[in-house]
Amino acid sequence: MNTRTRFAPSPTGFIHLGNIRSALYPWAFARSTGGDFILRIEDTDVERSSQAAVDVIIEGMAWLGLHHDEGPHFQMQRMDRYKEVLAQMNAAGQVYPCYMSVAELDALRERQMARKEKPRYDGTWRPEPGKTLPPVPEGVQPVLRFRNPVGGVVAWDDKVKGRIEIGNDELDDLVIARPAGDGEAVGVPTYNFCVVVDDIDMRITHVIRGDDHVNNTPRQINIFRALGVEPPVYAHLPTVLNEQGEKMSKRSGAKRVTQFRDEGFLPDAVVNYLARLGWSHGDDEIFSRQQFVAWFNLDHLGKSAAQFDEAKLRWVNAQHLKAMDDEPLAQLVGQQLAKSGMAADDRLPGICAVFKDRCDTTVALAGWAAKFYAPVQPSPDEVAKHMVEGVRPAIGMLAAMLETCPWNKAAIGEAIKEVLRATGMKMAQLAMPARVLLMGTAQTPSLDAVLELCGRQTAIDRLKAA
Repeated sequence: MNTRTRFAPSPTGFIHLGNIRSALYPWAFARSTGGDFILRIEDTDVERSSQAAVDVIIEGMAWLGLHHDEGPHFQMQRMDRYKEVLAQMNAAGQVYPCYMSVAELDALRERQMARKEKPRYDGTWRPEPGKTLPPVPEGVQPVLRFRNPVGGVVAWDDKVKGRIEIGNDELDDLVIARPAGDGEAVGVPTYNFCVVVDDIDMRITHVIRGDDHVNNTPRQINIFRALGVEPPVYAHLPTVLNEQGEKMSKRSGAKRVTQFRDEGFLPDAVVNYLARLGWSHGDDEIFSRQQFVAWFNLDHLGKSAAQFDEAKLRWVNAQHLKAMDDEPLAQLVGQQLAKSGMAADDRLPGICAVFKDRCDTTVALAGWAAKFYAPVQPSPDEVAKHMVEGVRPAIGMLAAMLETCPWNKAAIGEAIKEVLRATGMKMAQLAMPARVLLMGTAQTPSLDAVLELCGRQTAIDRLKAA
């Protein structure tokens, strides 16, 4: 059977890295098995759902290269289909109307907790042979409840957690439709029911999702089987914790996925880092997207919660940035420069080549590149520190030699050596103040490389400014 996985976020908050990991693994599994990856937006919480949140989901997945093969499907656009299945189940006696009010249900649960029992619906309105139901109260719209099997267990072999078995008697009869509106024969379907219908219609073979859904799974499996369909394979992923050890969430300060793009992270690096938050391939830390897909399977998913570490993400990003070809890297850095109103030129790939080993994001790299496209103002303290007695004549001699030497790194290097020979200075004595004048800091790559990238006139003008 063709593998079919899905990512089914709720657009009730901006998607963060903890959420997107639940998209990464089903995407990777579909790609590694030649299957299909489906995007489904579970937007039945109408009051809290927003188009802005949907946009971040789609934009974030596109940035990370987690392209879906089908969708996005929106649950609110499938209401007719859900109600059709509800009607079928009603006709088959698999659901029943329940008239217990919220107040009655709350009182029932309080009595159960007082007796130290698990709070649950007691089946008051469940039809049984020989049972007399209470009189139907006037003016009350019923919910529809699913007739959960009695006795036995519901079990599955979870690809992360192993064998899980839940006694059916631990599960009460789930509400699968809220009260119907005027003129409607069936009610408004609820989350657990909609998910099952979606997974059936979309022919999902593997459900890879967060372990906050484990409690929903036995209920969903029973609905699958009531509809005559075997459930998919389940893999419930441990939670992603934030740096404080709490569950990652927007409330605890988690950034939206697209913010990492804006901060200069590379999509392949974020994929690499996220892949390691709950999955491993031996001791491999740095790998390409292609390697990840080739290696990925469900057998090496971790069982413990993973903790986000931005310092580690930055390290991973730095490794990918160093390994990236200069031309595509320059395009990303050019986009960062454009945000500050600077237009790059054909020097930018060379600038990236020289400075990328020092940077962990394209924003940091753009900060270096900006020194070649905008005026540099060295701090007075740096100038005073490095422009000591005897340095200015040497800087002037270097500026004069740069006016006539061929403009390439080798010739510039020879000019620097000639100044050192003529003045008796050591390289650091000349290079440190020259770097401050050229770049505003004494800590840069080699002086000849910086001079070449500055261009003749800019280099001479900055040196003469001393």
